[in-house]
Amino acid sequence: MTRKDLVKEDHFEEYGEVKVDSKNRVALGRTGPAPVFSYKIYRNSLGQIILDPQVTLPAHEAWIFKNEKAKQLVQKGLHEAKSGRLAKADENYSKYIKD
Repeated sequence: MTRKDLVKEDHFEEYGEVKVDSKNRVALGRTGPAPVFSYKIYRNSLGQIILDPQVTLPAHEAWIFKNEKAKQLVQKGLHEAKSGRLAKADENYSKYIKD
């Protein structure tokens, strides 16, 4: 795997320093605000390590990452919504909301 494939952002800052325990393990402590359940570990020939946070995705939702056109349409829709480009619905759908 190349650096370009792996590193999504080039800005790194020192996060802290940890020591290896008696079983050669490293405890990361609190890693950030997002719920991270696992990491992919990458190591180069110098022994430098990159941890890539992973989250679990339900299998029935994974299809969108395999369908590039659908993924692009969803991203476009999210971008338009974030920009305030919304269309008014022909009907008031609030009557279908159940408490």
